[in-house]
This record gives sequence, C-alpha cells and structure tokens, in this order.
Amino acid sequence: MAVRGKFIAFEGIDGSGKSTQIALLEQRLKEEGIPVYVTREPTDGPYGAMLHTIMTGRLDACEETIAALYVADRMDHIKNKRNGLLAKIEEGITVLTDRYYFSSYAYQGAHISMDWTIMANSICAQALRPDLNLFFDLKPEVSFARISQNRTDFEIYEKLDNLRNTRQKYLEAFERLKDQEKVSFIDADQSTEQIAEDVWTQVKMLFHQ
Repeated sequence: MAVRGKFIAFEGIDGSGKSTQIALLEQRLKEEGIPVYVTREPTDGPYGAMLHTIMTGRLDACEETIAALYVADRMDHIKNKRNGLLAKIEEGITVLTDRYYFSSYAYQGAHISMDWTIMANSICAQALRPDLNLFFDLKPEVSFARISQNRTDFEIYEKLDNLRNTRQKYLEAFERLKDQEKVSFIDADQSTEQIAEDVWTQVKMLFHQ
C-alpha cells in the first residue's frame, strides 16, 4: 500500500510568483524521487468551464453565484475519479495546487462576507484539507509594479486598491482559521531563489514530521 502523499497549497496575490515556485518545487521533489501532480483552479470540468466563461466576461454572474460555482468545482476537483486530488494523494502522489481554501473568494470580491466564505469552504476542507498552506506575502505596491511590467490589460482585481483588499482578506481569514489551518508565511518580496529556499525549508519539515 502506497504511503499517503502530501497536499500543499500555494496562496498569494498576483505577482507573488506562485506559478514559478510551484514549478521549482515540482522539479525539486521529482529530483528527490517524490511523485508530484500539479493542478490549478478552476478545473476543466463543467463547473470550471462555467467559471472560465464568467472570468472572460462572456457571462455575467453575481458574486454569490461565482462563489457557489467555486465550491462545486472544488468538490469535483477533490473527488472526481479521473484526476481527483484525494485519489492522487491516496496513491502516494504529492499534490501542488495554486489556491485552495478561501482565496478564490478573496479575489472575487469584497462583497462576500468572510463568515460565508469560511462556511462554504468548510465543506471542501472536510473532504480534504491541505497539509500545508504556503502564503506568499507581498506588498501590494510590489505586486502592482510586477504585474504592470508583464501585462498590458489589467483585470478588475489587479488594481492597487483591490490588491490591498485581497491581501487583507487573506490575513483576516488566516487569523480566523489559525486553529484549523497550517499556514506558513513566505516573504515574497525576496528574490526568486531565496523564496524557493524558504519554500524548500517548509516542505522538508512537512516530509520529516
């Protein structure tokens, strides 16, 4: 019987380098002989497809509808038979995911209460809770400068005030969930290389518990 894999979630506002760090950690784990599966949300399933149409502006929806779709998509993400996170982890594969617990709601807007967010996500957490949440903490001003260099068209949540609001929602949620979630703060104002070393330190601790 395979040893259960780990589930590691990467959280942070735009510009914090999550995708780069996921790729670097994936490579490092594979070099250590640890099988890895990388996934993101929304998925390519039916709920994820609806979310994609909303995010591209082809379909209008209120924040509550978007939030409910994220819950449905995430539950499918956890439990579907083909590429479900739970099945992968039970097979001994370590899963790395970009966003997990409440981050989609923080992004989607300031109009959904944190109480509702935590209640909705608790459904998913009962099915599968991350072994480790890595939060890449970044000054919103640094985030805005980074994404301004790399993108010509900003989505609505990429304005500086929304970046500040998103970071604040993360911090509020971490505080509210501190007895339930294992969160490690990573200083994302550093160089890519130093961030990767900090990530590796946290992940090694997880594997050697």
